[in-house]
Amino acid sequence: MRTVQAKHRSQWGLAAIGALLVTSTAAFAAEPGVPVPWQMGRQTPVTAEALDLMNFEHVLHWLAFAISLFVLGLLLYCVFRFNEKANPVASRTTHNTAIEIAWTIIPVLILVGVAIPSFRTLRTQLIIPTADVTVKATGHAWYWSYDYPKAGEDGGFTFDANIDEEKEPKLLQTDNEMVVPVNKVVKVQVTSTDVIHSWAMPSFGGKVDAIPGRLNEMWFKADREGVYHGQCSELCGMRHAYMPIVVKVVSDQAYAAWLKEAKTKFAAIDDGSKLAAAK
Repeated sequence: MRTVQAKHRSQWGLAAIGALLVTSTAAFAAEPGVPVPWQMGRQTPVTAEALDLMNFEHVLHWLAFAISLFVLGLLLYCVFRFNEKANPVASRTTHNTAIEIAWTIIPVLILVGVAIPSFRTLRTQLIIPTADVTVKATGHAWYWSYDYPKAGEDGGFTFDANIDEEKEPKLLQTDNEMVVPVNKVVKVQVTSTDVIHSWAMPSFGGKVDAIPGRLNEMWFKADREGVYHGQCSELCGMRHAYMPIVVKVVSDQAYAAWLKEAKTKFAAIDDGSKLAAAK
């Protein structure tokens, strides 16, 4: 009886592992910009910066794995080499100059090796190139508004993006999306009107806090069209989990057509408020 039960448990265990592998594979094969259940890694990167971050993270994981194995090996060596049975007479060694120098210099070299690409990535994120499109994202409790500034003779416009709980994926869709052109440098200026929020887009490798009274900036250059999902990533109150971010990346022609339509749909008035056109 116990043998049968053990066999059933092992079968259930194998089935669980298989299901995990299947869901993990499905997660990696998912459309870019859309999180999926059981996803274990980052969303598919669609900017060079996001790809650099993902590759850097993978290197750090392997480095941490190697260090962990090395430390485990040292622990096991000490357990079996210097136990009471193998050493009935305890050693009276108090220090070892060579080892102390090694365990100081080697970690310093490892940290310097990690810091160099880290600073390079940070520099790329903070130094914003000449922008093709500038959008101002303002956090409110609990939704985002987007301001497309005046360009040349054309006036700008502003619109709100509230969660649409009827659309899929659940809790990640809004009634209006931020729209930008593909393969163009987009500068996002971020602020808030009440508490601290955070504008985060995993597929772009970007995240910046929205702080009242301060204007922070980030940039991205998406290399493929699609709809990408993010969320407010700073605990900001009761409906923090209902503050999604949706960015739609389209072709130049589609972006020009959207701008023309948006200027009619979101008509700005002189006092700075906005009127949404009837849908």
